[in-house]
Amino acid sequence: MSRPEEDDSDTAGREGSGNAEYGHRPFKRGRSHFVDRVTRDGRDGWPVEYGRYRLVVSRACPWASRALVSRRLLGLDDALSLAVADPIQDDRSWRFTLHPDGRDPVLGIRYLAEAYEAREPGYSGGVSVPAIVDVPSGELVTNDFQRITLDLATEWRELHRAGAPDLYPEERRDEIDEVMDAVYRDLNNGVYRAGFATGQREYEDAHRDVFRRLDLLSGRLADRRYLVGDTITEADIRLFTTLVRFDAVYHGHFKCNRNKLIEDPVLWAYARDLFQTPGFGDTVDFDHIKRHYYIVQSGINPTGIVPVGPDLSGWLTPHHREQLGGRPFGDGTPPEPVRRGEAVPEAGRP
Repeated sequence: MSRPEEDDSDTAGREGSGNAEYGHRPFKRGRSHFVDRVTRDGRDGWPVEYGRYRLVVSRACPWASRALVSRRLLGLDDALSLAVADPIQDDRSWRFTLHPDGRDPVLGIRYLAEAYEAREPGYSGGVSVPAIVDVPSGELVTNDFQRITLDLATEWRELHRAGAPDLYPEERRDEIDEVMDAVYRDLNNGVYRAGFATGQREYEDAHRDVFRRLDLLSGRLADRRYLVGDTITEADIRLFTTLVRFDAVYHGHFKCNRNKLIEDPVLWAYARDLFQTPGFGDTVDFDHIKRHYYIVQSGINPTGIVPVGPDLSGWLTPHHREQLGGRPFGDGTPPEPVRRGEAVPEAGRP
């Protein structure tokens, strides 16, 4: 998740600007500036190696949450260490103030921006998560949120746990890509276009796209358990991370308020099904989500008041989606329980 920006050269990520700009300037999703890939053959200079890299995320950010879910499902917990940033940014962006001394214990830095600076001295663009950092050098490798999870599913295969699902099966990639492209355009990014709109027509166009896509997805999922095939794929991960934030943030804060997720029986059941699947709900922290959006995005919510609701208890209620069949992990198995050091605090759970 990066700041609203026109392109990679924009200064919205610089110190002294940013948080108050939300909702006061035209929104366009910034392109990822660092697009190197960590691959099996190391063709970009970054070969897949056990323990070499650190994944930096915020539990508040939907783009970073994709990587959290993928890492859990694939069993990369030991191979790719995890750094969780404070959901409350300052104008230098993501910081490691969740740790007592304010530094990431592995990278030794206070701000993710320091890894960007190590990679490109003088860098002044946006600082976004998810990010993969090379631990030995301290340099950022990539912040390409669209590519990171696809590479975790494919290029990192030799380090997957036994029983890991195939989240991007080769024979279904065309269909997965088609679904993901539509979901990204109208929904994943559409809620931001609505929330950061600076004019009525701009907002209404985005709002229409969001609910048109939700209606199409509801129809698609009415008689199938998952978006593509009968197993969980990358497409489900990308839809889930928006749906899980919908009622808590996007409905009110971003004015995507034609209806709530809980008012669509199909999508609400689908979202609960995934939430209750190991690897999904155990990565979600509603406290981080709400505090980030409502406090950091002061241009939209200048009071900084964080709403008490919505009631989260429904996330653990029966969904009955198993009646549609499907095999969540294909021929594989669920991931192991979350380890103590990476468990989501109780305050963030339903």
